[in-house]
Amino acid sequence: MRTRLLPLLIVLMAAVLLALGIPLAVSVAAAQQQRVVVDRIDDTARFAALAQYVTDASGGSQGGFPDERGETLRTELTRYFEVYGIRAGVFYRNRTPMANAPETWRVPGTGVARDAFNEALVSRRSHDPEQVWPWQRHRLVVASPVIRDGDVVAVVVTDSPTGQMRSKTLHGWLIIGAGEIAAMLLALGAALRLTGWVLRPVRVLDATTHDIATGRLKSRVAPAGGPPELQRLARSFNEMADNVEDVLEQQRAFVADASHQLRNPLSALLLRIELLALELPEDNQEIASVRTEGKRLTQVLDDLLDLALAEHAEADVRLTDIGELAAERVASWEPVAESRGVRLAGTCPPITAWADPVTLSSALDAVIDNAVKFTPEGESVEVTVASNGESSTIVVTDGGPGLGDEDLARIGDRFWRSAVHQNVKGSGLGLSISRALLAAGGGSIAYDHHEPHGLRVTVTVPRSGPAS
Repeated sequence: MRTRLLPLLIVLMAAVLLALGIPLAVSVAAAQQQRVVVDRIDDTARFAALAQYVTDASGGSQGGFPDERGETLRTELTRYFEVYGIRAGVFYRNRTPMANAPETWRVPGTGVARDAFNEALVSRRSHDPEQVWPWQRHRLVVASPVIRDGDVVAVVVTDSPTGQMRSKTLHGWLIIGAGEIAAMLLALGAALRLTGWVLRPVRVLDATTHDIATGRLKSRVAPAGGPPELQRLARSFNEMADNVEDVLEQQRAFVADASHQLRNPLSALLLRIELLALELPEDNQEIASVRTEGKRLTQVLDDLLDLALAEHAEADVRLTDIGELAAERVASWEPVAESRGVRLAGTCPPITAWADPVTLSSALDAVIDNAVKFTPEGESVEVTVASNGESSTIVVTDGGPGLGDEDLARIGDRFWRSAVHQNVKGSGLGLSISRALLAAGGGSIAYDHHEPHGLRVTVTVPRSGPAS
């Protein structure tokens, strides 16, 4: 959930910062250009004031004053160009220069300078130039009219380079970018803290749910802070887990108590049956049937008690050589298999895994017992130990008749027995007990077809140790 929530928060915060940063960057660029434009307007106004009283070149003059004023204007323009590198000039309406610096510069016949010159001719200062961005090498043109006796007699034009302005704009942008990055890092840290605070109770709840699902029913959600809603959810979950554990404990206690209490009356009943059998012939079939059913009922009660204890037991998980353990169980069952004409073989290399040796041995006994029991004479049962890195497996395959798909889906259910095996001795609880024993230690058991015929039982145990 964190991998989904954190990017969402980051994207939202980045969008907010961009929504603030982009207008600020545009404002910085506009302010820099506006400052330059205002300076150029002041400069053109000063040059226009100097040019206002310069006599037209064709008009003549007295006392040498027009020549002196024109020389002053030319001197000012030349110094202006030398100091600032800005081309400037005063041009008559026909575009001939009154004074200009450098002397070779003329008003272009096209482009922005022409448009600014034409606007000044109609007694208007040129419009603000188009915004110049740091990646553009445009020049800044400002034009002002020179008015004498209400008429426009000339136009002052300045053509400024924009390198310095663009550098200052870029510098301002770098400061804004640094501020944006700092704000983004701060926001990222806040998002990490926020998501951690919100999701910590969820992670604890998930871990506790997994523990309960794998059989550790006493696990509870520890206080982990977080929003009040999640704290209430944790308390409700603990209450639910307590109630479920109480119900399961009552069921286990009932099964265990019922099995224990029924043993004594059943034993007394079997004893009376034996006393009655003394007065009947040895080959009486009814007495033999009663004895068989009595023994079967005794076995069912024993298995019920074992199942109740298995579901309640705490697994003693430790690092175990399951290859050695499986080899021991194969060796123990070999005499039974030989007596039934079944070949029992094992491929058990030394492989370690985390398991409860006692419960794993009991589960293997139940699986091998079933395999030997349902395998016909002359067939074989094979036990193979392997590992795939994350888990280790003990696979038991037999050459028996196997089960259909519907039976495979039900195998391991309590008291369930296949219709074709109803006459075989058993209570239908052995594999249920095995599953409960394995689940207590973090393992599992699965069933599948074995080709060309038979059943394949896979016992899986983890190779990684339990969480502390």
